[in-house]
Amino acid sequence: MWFPDDPRQVPWRRFLDEVAASGYEWIELGPYGYLPTDPAVLAEETGRRGLKVSAGTVFTGLHHGAAVWDETWAHVGDIAALTRATGARHLVVIPSFWRDDKTGQVLEPATLTAGQWRDLTSLTERLGREVRERYGLTVVVHPHADTHIDSEENVARFLDGTDPDLVSLCLDTGHYAYCGGDSVKLIETYGERIGYLHLKQVDPEILADVRASGTPFGPAVARGVMCEPPSGVPDLEPVLRAARRLDVDLFAIVEQDMYPCEPDAPLPIARRTRAFLRSCGV
Repeated sequence: MWFPDDPRQVPWRRFLDEVAASGYEWIELGPYGYLPTDPAVLAEETGRRGLKVSAGTVFTGLHHGAAVWDETWAHVGDIAALTRATGARHLVVIPSFWRDDKTGQVLEPATLTAGQWRDLTSLTERLGREVRERYGLTVVVHPHADTHIDSEENVARFLDGTDPDLVSLCLDTGHYAYCGGDSVKLIETYGERIGYLHLKQVDPEILADVRASGTPFGPAVARGVMCEPPSGVPDLEPVLRAARRLDVDLFAIVEQDMYPCEPDAPLPIARRTRAFLRSCGV
């Protein structure tokens, strides 16, 4: 689920039913408004399916500076409150896109200025502090294609510029590979900063064409750039071994970006992916 409301997505009740049917026990809230926002309703709907919530998700544009803080916090506060009410412990923070994920329209420069980097890092630290103090949640920032926290260089710059006590990383193996990163190297280099995992793969042939043509992320997903394991990259077994060597308790959420897709497509993929990951010792 990418959007709070979109007829080309699987309806939320079917999503919950199929997560449970495929054997998973944990979900994220996804975009605010896709799942019920009434905590009692959400608890009833997840509880009767044997599901638990690991995290909420927010989208932020903190590189725009102090002028966007109040609007950002209003957005974050509602989602953080619902996340806390579910018993989850994490808030996944996705930076805003520099080009539209549906249309590919360029919204702003793909590269930040030094001042924008300072705003991004300082305000993300503030967000981490406020979210922890007010809601008891840990902020995990999600490097994402077509955002300013994407490549190895930019992820390292972001981590080096933020306080480890306030900001951790949600490593999405698919997005990091999409942007040219090596997940095993990142875990080995910045292991203490890895607070959460999204397990995902990309199709290397489609990715090579996407890079060569400059295709935006949304259309790339429509072409199938995110693929079913174990057919893509990165190889998830070495990633999982590196994560286990950290000897910390990490949530790992299984994802595959599919939009638009046939409604009957996700369930068998989810079942096969879970079986594959179980064979890797997860």
